[in-house]
Amino acid sequence: MALPRALAPLRHPAYRVLAAALALALLTQGLWAIAMVWQVVALGGGPGALSLVAALSAGGMLVMTLFGGALADRVPQRHLLLTVSLLQGVAVSVAAALSLTDALQVWHLAAVALADGVALGLFYPAYSALVPAIVPEDDLLAVNGLEGAVRPVLGQAAGPAAAGFLVAAYSPGAALAVTAAVAFAAAACVLALPMTPVRREVAADGSRPGLLADVREGFRYMVATPWLLATLLFAAFMILAFIGPFEVLVPFVIEDAGGGASQHGWVLAAFGIGGALGSLVVASRRLPRRYLTVMNLLWGLGCLPMVVFGLTSDLGLMLAAAAVLGATFQAGTVIWGTLLQRRVPPALLGRVSSLDFFVSLSFMPLSMALAGPLAELVGMTGAFLVAGLAPPVFCVVAILAARLPADEMAHPLDVPAEEAPAEKPTAAAAAWMGGDGAGTAPAREGEPWPS
Repeated sequence: MALPRALAPLRHPAYRVLAAALALALLTQGLWAIAMVWQVVALGGGPGALSLVAALSAGGMLVMTLFGGALADRVPQRHLLLTVSLLQGVAVSVAAALSLTDALQVWHLAAVALADGVALGLFYPAYSALVPAIVPEDDLLAVNGLEGAVRPVLGQAAGPAAAGFLVAAYSPGAALAVTAAVAFAAAACVLALPMTPVRREVAADGSRPGLLADVREGFRYMVATPWLLATLLFAAFMILAFIGPFEVLVPFVIEDAGGGASQHGWVLAAFGIGGALGSLVVASRRLPRRYLTVMNLLWGLGCLPMVVFGLTSDLGLMLAAAAVLGATFQAGTVIWGTLLQRRVPPALLGRVSSLDFFVSLSFMPLSMALAGPLAELVGMTGAFLVAGLAPPVFCVVAILAARLPADEMAHPLDVPAEEAPAEKPTAAAAAWMGGDGAGTAPAREGEPWPS
């Protein structure tokens, strides 16, 4: 019996194992998100302490992501995914043991958060590079839709809800212990993955560029590609405006309204369920003709519900706002993932995926660090007004400045890949890609790299 379109990739045995590992990795992050927040609260920390812990996690992820893409082009991705799961399991196990013995301090939790961030910086580029190696090209859109549905359900719904229950019924330490167990289960799934060769050819003389040279190649391609650079810069400023208030301030708004860990879990669950529905809607339809415009508007206008958290103490309205925010964010992300796979040269996909994380999340640590001081300066309402109203402005600026409507009309993606016209690189991109710019990346300056 034929599988629904969104589930078609599951007919491949290797992808089923990878999907299980991804599901457990996402559940780990969902559990950690709530356990970490309420562990800080249990230790007597306020918005400032939570900002510090969250900023260290985001900073570790940001720094490691830059090199994660280059490593994913050099090291078997299975090894990197296994390292991620084991690092998370060991680090969170230490935090759980210290918490359950009443020996945990905020700086301990901050160190664990940093280790978790480093692990996440390795995960996404390795996963993104591995998927095309085990899934046929025709199933990549379905993979994006399936991942887009599973990610919020487990990462923002099931994981946070389970952690909220564990914190409320037992303790933050119990939630941390379960988080570590799930991370080790993810490692077991990764061990069951077949080994795939690194999909990168070497130069005729057997030489390879250095790790930093690989990173520079990715940067040069990004700067030379207007639609890519404009979207990533917009995403970076959007994250600066909204992620800190959402991650750091929402728990305290809920607490002021008489709620606690369970209610915080419900809000994140609403965000996740909305994201799953948004992903499935986009995955079940053809890509919009105006895919760049639609994607950026989904992200920009989708931040408007953030103002609700600053204007009401009604939990029902907060749940509705979180659901709309999740739906628009994940819908745009599904389009973005397919856009990268269709328009970025395959030899650069791992590094561009890492730059996607690095540039778009570059302001995340700053946003986390500023959320607490901003709320003290302008109040909770003012902070959430900035979070909801600034991204739409950034969105319009990006669309107009990079002339995205003209670009998307010149490179349609609402047709099958084999029917779409070949994309012509910009003059700058063609210059560094070598010769006619047919998707090859040089190993080093003046030395062509086979595609």
